[in-house]
Amino acid sequence: MIGQEKSADVEAGPRAHGEDEAVQHLERLRKQYGATWDGPHDLQDPYNWTSTKKISIGIVMGLGTLVTLVTASVTAAALGDIARDLHLDPATAQISFSVYFLGLAFGPFPIAAISEMNGRRNVWIASNVWFIFWNSLCPVGYSKGLMIGGRFLAALGASAGNTLAGPVMTDMFHEKDRGKSLAIAGLLPYLGPALGPIIGGLVSELIHWPWLFWIISIIDAVVLVIGLIILRETYTPALLRRKAAAMRQPDQEISAEIPAPSPTAINRWATWRNSLSLLRVSILRPFRLLFLQPVMQIVTLNMGLAFGIYTLTISTFAQLWIERYGQSKVSSSLHYIAISIGITLATQVGGRVMDWIYQRLRERDSAASGTENLPPGKPEYRVPYMIPGILLLPAGLFWYGWSAQYKYHWIIVDIGAAVFSMGNFIYNQALNAYILDESKEYGASAIAAVRVLSQILGFIFPIFAPKLYDTLDYGWGNTVLGLVFIVLAFPVPPCLWKWGEKLRATGRRRTGGK
Repeated sequence: MIGQEKSADVEAGPRAHGEDEAVQHLERLRKQYGATWDGPHDLQDPYNWTSTKKISIGIVMGLGTLVTLVTASVTAAALGDIARDLHLDPATAQISFSVYFLGLAFGPFPIAAISEMNGRRNVWIASNVWFIFWNSLCPVGYSKGLMIGGRFLAALGASAGNTLAGPVMTDMFHEKDRGKSLAIAGLLPYLGPALGPIIGGLVSELIHWPWLFWIISIIDAVVLVIGLIILRETYTPALLRRKAAAMRQPDQEISAEIPAPSPTAINRWATWRNSLSLLRVSILRPFRLLFLQPVMQIVTLNMGLAFGIYTLTISTFAQLWIERYGQSKVSSSLHYIAISIGITLATQVGGRVMDWIYQRLRERDSAASGTENLPPGKPEYRVPYMIPGILLLPAGLFWYGWSAQYKYHWIIVDIGAAVFSMGNFIYNQALNAYILDESKEYGASAIAAVRVLSQILGFIFPIFAPKLYDTLDYGWGNTVLGLVFIVLAFPVPPCLWKWGEKLRATGRRRTGGK
């Protein structure tokens, strides 16, 4: 009996500790937003939604990101036809391709700001409408200016997919399930690098390249309709502010017989001024995070370099098969499947591996401290997962480059491309999870901050790609890129593992804890 009593006490200890933490968390929410959830298991809390609901929302967000990535690469196989019909020289043709990434660099700032003021759902819907409009205009009139300008403006709307997918999953899943949540949202999008060029090759060869843009717009219109039906608001601050407003409503109804004062121009201006002030703070938040937090700067530089190399690869991959191997546009586009295979393995298998490593490190620290409660997770638990990505990315780059230079069998080149893309996205996935763990409710601003350099380099790298490979060929060209990556990326895991916690604390002090 005594042993049973002791066992019950041991079990009750962690449970009581967890309940105390939950009550304190609910009280913090009440103080911050004017309302809180009706207990730790309130079904209105996105963390407590059913798995079916969470997965459905994740798939919708994934479809939106899929459209973003397909649009990025859809013109790769048809770039020659577009250049011919629009009378573009090779450098301008590459700009018409890569200007899309420049739009993806700047679109996240207003999208993140508005989503952290008013929630995720409405800004996602508005962004998709914007994208459909501008993407449909790109080929109209065979205008060089409209093509480049339309691609840029379409990307501003398309950036909602990349900006909001991770934060929406963070709204619904705890840190211990971060890899699984990112795998759900990434299940469909990373077919984009293969689907885009395949669609581009088929349409440009069998129909005509303007239909590339109109087909994508039709697909996104379908995604938008699905989103209107399935997508629900997930952002806790927005949900609790609405709940607080609803709780105040009955008090107003009690005195309904007293006429409400009519809003004056001064009151309306005060409301607008307050909203504009909040918008200004929200738009500046990503810049504050980027310039004041050392960890953000490390992650931004590394994500930017990895993504720049990736966009350079996908922009020239089709031309390799057409010019060096003499394949048709359709056949050349099929090789992008290798890149998608690598990305899918990284996101679907790798995401679960990342969660497993995260849990094992929590258990290790619990055993080392002699406590029965698992310690809170920390971003540094993501660092070990970065290592395979750092090793595979340059290895695949060397493999792909030298096998292409010596015209080895196509399967050898494709395996190298798959290894490169798998390493690239393992590394990006780990860096993304690290930032989301640190940023929590400001995840959208953090993603906007760290991805701005990625998209700018995604714009720049494809422009010099033809010159790079004309001068150095694929072998030495990829070797140079791989060596630059090794110099900048290899110190990152030991740096974050040893000093990450101090660097994060320094950043929080500089930004006032945000």
